[in-house]
Amino acid sequence: MYRAIRARQGLSWPRNLLCSSRRCYVTDVEVERARQYCLAQLRQSDYDSYLIRNLLPRSRQDIYDALRAFNLELVRLPELVSNPTIGQLRMQFWRDAVNNTFSGNPPKEPIMILLYRVIKELTEKGGMPSSIKFWLLRLINTREKYMDNRPFTSLASLEEYAENTYSTLMYSNLAALPIQSMHMDHLASHIGKACGIVAILRGIPILAAPLPPVKSPGGASVASGRNPVLLLPLDVMAETGLREEDVYRNGPQAAGFQDAVFKVATRAHDHLITAREMLKNLQAGQNPGHEYEHHGEEQHEYPLVAVGDDTKRDLCRGFGVLLEGVPVGDYLTRLEAQNFDPFMVRSSWKLPWRLWRAAKTLQI
Repeated sequence: MYRAIRARQGLSWPRNLLCSSRRCYVTDVEVERARQYCLAQLRQSDYDSYLIRNLLPRSRQDIYDALRAFNLELVRLPELVSNPTIGQLRMQFWRDAVNNTFSGNPPKEPIMILLYRVIKELTEKGGMPSSIKFWLLRLINTREKYMDNRPFTSLASLEEYAENTYSTLMYSNLAALPIQSMHMDHLASHIGKACGIVAILRGIPILAAPLPPVKSPGGASVASGRNPVLLLPLDVMAETGLREEDVYRNGPQAAGFQDAVFKVATRAHDHLITAREMLKNLQAGQNPGHEYEHHGEEQHEYPLVAVGDDTKRDLCRGFGVLLEGVPVGDYLTRLEAQNFDPFMVRSSWKLPWRLWRAAKTLQI
């Protein structure tokens, strides 16, 4: 017989079981299948995250796998739906799935099953799953807003997008530990912004190239492919004289293209440098060096504490979350070596070693 987890009825979060207005059974076999599904998604579609999760303690891997697989599902939606209405319906499905999972009634969907197991265990330990729910809903709302691949009006709007997606994923992982620390959130904000900006750069060779038309078995064109898009900020493109049409026609040879990529990559590098300097200061018991711009916002309210032993302990416990900065630095190095031409950047065989070294030295 399978051992089942049964959610009791109730209106509040008990300390030992999730609440539910009806029965909910999740078996160990279902959890293991969900775990293997999420792991396969990372291995196939997000190899950087797959490498990072293998360096995390076993107790941290389930929540990391679930959150990153969830992000993958949202990222892929624009490529899988034929019109915006269907996309909005899919986003609403995920929104309902998150709400139901945190209410103790996860749908029979592998990511939500694994997430349900994690938040159940977190609740039993006295954690605050509501914080994770807040971040996941913000992630859905942001992905839905940009599902049509609308252009970023400015570099600042690109940073805001990165804060509400990749930084938000890191906040979710910190909440699952659980760690409530202004300094850890501050580090996650800068690293997440760098991750989001780099994700846009890495996507240029894919999104700026039109997809071929869909063919029938007889070879006839039955549907047009996706229109190419260039997601570099409009203010940067105007400053460098870059035109979208030139990129679609000429690729990296378009006038101003590499200058625009350089400006965007520089902002990502600035965030990474800031995070490294902050980490060095905090590990030395000093102040991080500047104020956290999101302090006081929802879910960013902290007690007034000085840098000390608690901060050092949080850095050690939560350093795995900060490993996201290592692939960012690796990509930016390779991008610079190719004179800021994303079309020429290839995968890095050194990344596994760099991640291992970062985990051992506690440096990003």
